[in-house]
Amino acid sequence: MTYRAPVDDLLFAMTHGAGLGAGLENGLYADLADGMAATLLGEAARFAEDVLAPINRAGDQHGAKLADGVVTTAPGWKEAYARWQEGGWQGLVAKPEYGGMGLPHIVETACFDMWSAANMAFMLGPLLSFGGADALSVHASQELKDIWLQKIVSGEWTATMNLTEPQAGSDLNALRAKAERQGDGTYRIFGQKIFITYGEHDLTDNIVHLVLARLPDAPPGTRGISLFLVPKFLLDDSGKPAKHNDLRCSGLEHKMGIHGSPTCTMIYGDEGGAVGWLIGEENRGLACMFTMMNAARLAVGVQGVALADRATQQALSYARDRKQGKAAGDAGQGMSPIVLHPDVQRMLMTMRAKTQAARLICLMTANAIDISHRAEDAQARKQAAERAGLLTPVAKAFSTDIGNEVASMGVQVHGGMGFIEETGAAQHMRDVRIAGIYEGTNGIQAIDLIARKLTLSGGEAMRHEIGQMRATVAALRATNAPAFGHMADRLGDCVESFVRATEWCVSALASRVPDALAAATPYLRLFGLARGGTGLADLALAAHGLSPDGTDRAHASRVVVARFFAEHVAIESSGLELSVMDPEAVHAAALVLAEA
Repeated sequence: MTYRAPVDDLLFAMTHGAGLGAGLENGLYADLADGMAATLLGEAARFAEDVLAPINRAGDQHGAKLADGVVTTAPGWKEAYARWQEGGWQGLVAKPEYGGMGLPHIVETACFDMWSAANMAFMLGPLLSFGGADALSVHASQELKDIWLQKIVSGEWTATMNLTEPQAGSDLNALRAKAERQGDGTYRIFGQKIFITYGEHDLTDNIVHLVLARLPDAPPGTRGISLFLVPKFLLDDSGKPAKHNDLRCSGLEHKMGIHGSPTCTMIYGDEGGAVGWLIGEENRGLACMFTMMNAARLAVGVQGVALADRATQQALSYARDRKQGKAAGDAGQGMSPIVLHPDVQRMLMTMRAKTQAARLICLMTANAIDISHRAEDAQARKQAAERAGLLTPVAKAFSTDIGNEVASMGVQVHGGMGFIEETGAAQHMRDVRIAGIYEGTNGIQAIDLIARKLTLSGGEAMRHEIGQMRATVAALRATNAPAFGHMADRLGDCVESFVRATEWCVSALASRVPDALAAATPYLRLFGLARGGTGLADLALAAHGLSPDGTDRAHASRVVVARFFAEHVAIESSGLELSVMDPEAVHAAALVLAEA
């Protein structure tokens, strides 16, 4: 099925739900004025539809290949990457002094939504380069920036993130890769890293690896990890790639999905040590890497949204064409398109509503990041940074959970044909499955939310978020349009369930930490329902104001989607509230699971 980038939906969500409209009014987004946001998204949509989507299937079927230490990407990959570089897309948000456009994160997030929906496996390489450029920009010395950063920003070279080792996945305390100081200020790196996305490929003539390793005298645990820049090729005096560094790709993983993305095992130091340069300070590498990881977590959340949108588009197209049975009320001849059957309609609306709710949370997070960087007032920047911190684990975990649920439902809409690879529905399900696992599993995101983010500024960040959600419910009650149905009551119940769950979690954190941790995952889900549902309601209020009689079809559909979410999805909130506040069954399960 042909992919169509949802430019209008993205612009409406950005403007009326995520803060673009307010940012244009107050000057925060002055660089997006006069239709610039629409122009940028239009160009990004064309790249998604014309360049990335056509090679998505080839990437899945052909995959990346390793032979004699050389990784060859799927057919069409090199040509697509050349057009990516020529378009300057890699520098979308990077600073102009290093060749970037300096555009806001809300635009990057919207573009990444379309690009990932078109071809998630391809976009994993640029994703890591976006994050690598961020980490270098914030933490690297000026000398390293001058040598390496512009090449990454231009897309001439790519960047990777090397954290994971066979014995050190989520727990980096177990990290064993070693670094040794040299007399010339460089370091020698030794060790093995696994699951390295685009660790080796044929798209560029150099790859800049950001590698976590320990110095001989480093303190134990994560306090003793340093970050190093380790290029595939060392540079000659003219700054061009010359000598191959002491590193290699020893294998490619055979994965469930994202076949076009080479997932590499990297070996450092077979012949005396790979040459590297310290980024930031010794033993402070994890703080540097978190700059890259936080950016990647939002981007992975967007991947969940993107694949959900792609699966929804394909399922709807199939449901309009596929005929089975006779739908009640269908006066036509022969069998009915399955889109006319109420249960299929329920599935398709669930897919659309969940996708759009998750998209709003990601765009809200991007807007908070922009305010934290761009606002003139220091207090506004601080509050926005805390909001971004609060929303990031929800954007990552809720959105990728939604991606998995929606892609699976897309297969269900296709029926037996969804289980057959030729339709492509199964690829979306296989590709998105990793999104809930990498860049911090969704369980870890829930723990981060409840243990670290919930109490930011004494809980003020969360109180502000709850205040916004309650204000939306109040606006729904005041409008009281018939088209809104029971939206105000259902969302009001959802938000108040979340408020009570929040109060319970704060209390548990003070004296019953195991109870709070047992509640983390249902609590994050409840947050996602409340925040996503009220975000959709904001869009419905805006759409109703623009077309109060409901004659504009696009605006009327936004009201319908928001109402469906409130009345058929957000009602899960009461059960989640009970789950949060009653962790005893979880603790009891531990006794069973611990038995030999």
